[in-house]
Order: sequence, then structure tokens, then C-alpha cells
Amino acid sequence: MTPYARRGVHGQTVEVLARRILGGGIPEGATLDLVTLQSELDVSLTALRESLKVLAAKGMVDARQRRGTFVRPRAEWNLLDADVLRWQFEGASTTESDRALLHNLAEVRAIIEPAAVRLAAQRRTEEDLAALDGALDAMGEEGGDAAHAVEADLAFHRALLAATHNELLERMEMVIESGLAHRDRIVHSAPHSEDPVPAHRAVLDAVRDQDPQAAEAAMRALLDQAGRDLDRLGESEEGSETDPEETDPEETGSEEAEGSRSR
Repeated sequence: MTPYARRGVHGQTVEVLARRILGGGIPEGATLDLVTLQSELDVSLTALRESLKVLAAKGMVDARQRRGTFVRPRAEWNLLDADVLRWQFEGASTTESDRALLHNLAEVRAIIEPAAVRLAAQRRTEEDLAALDGALDAMGEEGGDAAHAVEADLAFHRALLAATHNELLERMEMVIESGLAHRDRIVHSAPHSEDPVPAHRAVLDAVRDQDPQAAEAAMRALLDQAGRDLDRLGESEEGSETDPEETDPEETGSEEAEGSRSR
């Protein structure tokens, strides 16, 4: 499945509407006022209807006589669609629903990637190893920014799925990549994330040695590290919600004197 092309007014309209729906700005079950949307987005009615057709194909909206165009229940959205995943993650800061989706993605990866890497260890070719080596080299380059690190990581996991030589597993890239890219962006931008190169190198070494068991173990260790980075990020964000400058030293002392106090 090819991701939706983000081009022109039509593409921008699709993305604006999609993000509003995914973010709850247009809630499930709501009937869309096409005239108001047309005016607000400054697009023709034809362009608006064509944009809604894209969202309808992804299960997000539907149209019925007498009711008009409405947002379908979330349970009916194609959440595995690469565009739907991307629309959920791109844009503003990481939300609680984003974090929940990232944890869902981590569970999906824990199911798919250890099994996939076993196949990769059995079936890899010299061309596959070259692609993995190139991605790992890019990952280890010094001085690169977060975007470079993200692309190198995506290239590595893309090459691993390709090394399975299973067409359906290769297509799982479309499911994993958008969420993985978002996770990578926020993790690689954090100051205390673990160095990803050693864990990836252990996976590659096992694949090169054609050792499925070692490859699976290395992949599980890599995913454990990814989970720690994500947990650390969540703890950091929770800690940043409290501004230390707003704490009165005298109040802190009185808390210690009076005993525990609810926070």
C-alpha cells in the first residue's frame, strides 16, 4: 500500500481533516458541516469532497442520505494504515494517546521482529548484509542530527524485514515505520537515551552468522532497550510538569516538619 501523497491543496485538506478527527477535534459520530468547512479551509466543495473520499477509504468517515457525511466510530478506522499512523504522530507534542499508541507499537514489534529476524538469519543474502552494514554505519556516524539517526534506524529495520524474503513481512514496514519514526524522533532528541549502535550490531552479527536463536535474543534485547528509552522519556516528561522555581523553600521545610502532605 502506497502512502497518500501530500501534494497541493487537496493533500493539505486531507491531512487537516484527518488530524482533527484523530485528535478528537471532530468527534466520533459528528456530522460534518461541509459548507462551514469549505469556507474555513478556503477550498472548493469539489476539493473537499475528494478529500473526504480519501478518509472514507481509510474507514474514518462515511456518507448517508438524510444524515450527510459523518465520522465513523474509531473501532472502524483502519489504524494499521500507514497514513493513519503518520497522521496520529505528526504535528504537535506527544499526547497521552500518542504514548499509548507507542506502547501498542512496542507490543506489535515484540511479536513481529523477533520472529522476522530468525527468518532473516536463515535467508539473508550478501545484498541484505550490505544494506544492514550501510544502515549501521550511518547510525554510528558522529555529528549527525536526530533526523539522520531516525533515518538510519528506519533503514536498518527496513533492511531486516527485507532480509526475510517474505513479501507480507516486508510490507509490515508500512505499519511499523510511522510509529517507529516518531518514537525515534523523540528518543534521539532526548539527552539521556542509550547508544543504539551496540544493540543493533549484535542483531546484525547474529544475522551474519546465520544464527536464528542468537538473532532473536539480540532483537529482544534491542526492543528491551527501546522500551527503557521510552519509559525514561515518559518519566522525564512527568518530572518536567513540576516547575522547581514554583516551590517555596519554607513550604518544603514545613512539609518535612508536619509530615507527609498530599501532592
